[in-house]
Amino acid sequence: MWAVIFGVVLVGGSVTAFSTMGKNNGPKNQGNPEQLISTLLHPIVQNASALGTAKAKVTLIEFGDYQCQYCARFHRETKDLIVNNFVNTGKINFMFKDFVINDRPSDKLSTLAAIGSYCAAEQGKYWPYYDEVYRNSKGENTNWVSKNSLTQFAVYAGISNVKKFSACLDSKKYENLVLTNDNLARSIGLTSTPTFILIADGQPPLKIEGAQPYSVFEGAIGQVLKQIPS
Repeated sequence: MWAVIFGVVLVGGSVTAFSTMGKNNGPKNQGNPEQLISTLLHPIVQNASALGTAKAKVTLIEFGDYQCQYCARFHRETKDLIVNNFVNTGKINFMFKDFVINDRPSDKLSTLAAIGSYCAAEQGKYWPYYDEVYRNSKGENTNWVSKNSLTQFAVYAGISNVKKFSACLDSKKYENLVLTNDNLARSIGLTSTPTFILIADGQPPLKIEGAQPYSVFEGAIGQVLKQIPS
C-alpha cells in the first residue's frame, strides 16, 4: 500500500484532500509520493490510454469502470468539454485507468470490457472504443456487456480486423494489465467510480470524486494551471 497525502482545492466541496494508509504502511512507504506519482502518470499501454502532449505539465487521470453509469454520465456531459478546452489546447493530458469495481465473480464483465480497450488499441482505436462503450452504456450489471456487444462497439470504433479483435478478447491476454490498474486504484484508497486524480508538476495531487459538472473540473484545472510558472 502507498502512503501519500493528496492536496486540496476548494471547488464546491467536490475536490478534496485524502491520505491513503494501508495495512502495510510502514515507514518505508512514507517517503514514496514521487514514486506513486510516477506510477500514476505511466500509461499502461504506451500511446494508447493517454490523450495530450508531452509538453503539458498537468494530467487528469480518470479511474473508471465501463459498466459504471456515472462514468457514462461523465462521458456524455463533461469529457468532451475537458478534451476540447484543455487537452486539445495543450494545457493538460487526459488518461484513463481501469477500476473494475462493478465486476461480479461469476462473469467479470467490467474486466472483459476493459480487456477490449487494449485489443482495440492494437488497431489504434483505444479512445474510439472508450467512446463507443460509454456511448452505448446501459448501466451496471444489466447484461449489456458481452463478447458480441464489445465486438460491435469495436466495429463502431473503426477497427479493421474483427477476427483479430475477437481472438484478442477470447485470449484475455490483457487481463493482467487491467488488474494492474485496478490494484493501483485500490492501493491508494479509491472506493468509487469515476474518481479523478489531477496531477501537476510541483503540486500535491488533487482528487475529484464522481461525475461532477464541467464547472468543477474547469475550476480545479484552472487553479492548478495558475500555480504553474509560465
